[in-house]
Amino acid sequence: MSEEIMNTSSKGTALITGASSGIGATYADRFARRGYDLILVARNRERLDALAARLSDDTGRSVEVIVTDLNNKADLGRVEHVLRTDATITVLVNNAGVGMIGDLAGTDPERIESMIRLNVLAPSLLALAAIPGFVARGSGTLITISSVSALVPGRVSGIYSGTKAYLLNLSLRLWQELASKGVRVQVVMPGATRTEIWERGGADITTLPASMLMDVDEMVDAALVGLDIGESVTIPSLPDIADWEAYEAARQKLIPNLSLSSPAARYRVTGA
Repeated sequence: MSEEIMNTSSKGTALITGASSGIGATYADRFARRGYDLILVARNRERLDALAARLSDDTGRSVEVIVTDLNNKADLGRVEHVLRTDATITVLVNNAGVGMIGDLAGTDPERIESMIRLNVLAPSLLALAAIPGFVARGSGTLITISSVSALVPGRVSGIYSGTKAYLLNLSLRLWQELASKGVRVQVVMPGATRTEIWERGGADITTLPASMLMDVDEMVDAALVGLDIGESVTIPSLPDIADWEAYEAARQKLIPNLSLSSPAARYRVTGA
């Protein structure tokens, strides 16, 4: 372990879900190297233990693992309890999720329910468990991994896109609620990233153009730069942030006219 990597003073603990591989494992590596102790949450004990051992050896940080299935109510409750009671936790990375391809009509209902529990319910309840402690301590960071599919529902499964749009909306609201209370909220919206989620979701990543695929290390490093500069929404592959700002400005322009006492003129019934 080099002196450059070793950092004996802890910045608190980062709890990361879906930490056994891909985006979650990369966040674990980066936060450990930034001086955070870790709590790694995922289902695969073998991978978690191997990652924990490597990061502990490489960085000198304390690394705890919680082997759990966030689709299971009791398991989810265990992680919620940790977030409520461990005052050392200063970062929550809500990363665990599952992908899906195909049209709604051909999808197994149980698979839909499982996706919504993991992609929507679990991150909501984990955020709810962490936020009171963050607010009480006047500091904390909530990072939620959404997807650019939240903005392009016609390109992917409507269920998957819908879950990611939920995470975007939740994060935007939490940013409003918590910005004045010392809590940072960031939603990260990756494009296609080289992770196992493709295979698990039934998609063949090799069919995508190489120009669309980002390596996971680059994606996470870009997202952390976005966090460092204070972004509430980070889209790692978007070349010009002005495009997002224009999108958001257009959405804000709609708001005053979304709820009025009378229908728009085009919907008014005219007399015979």
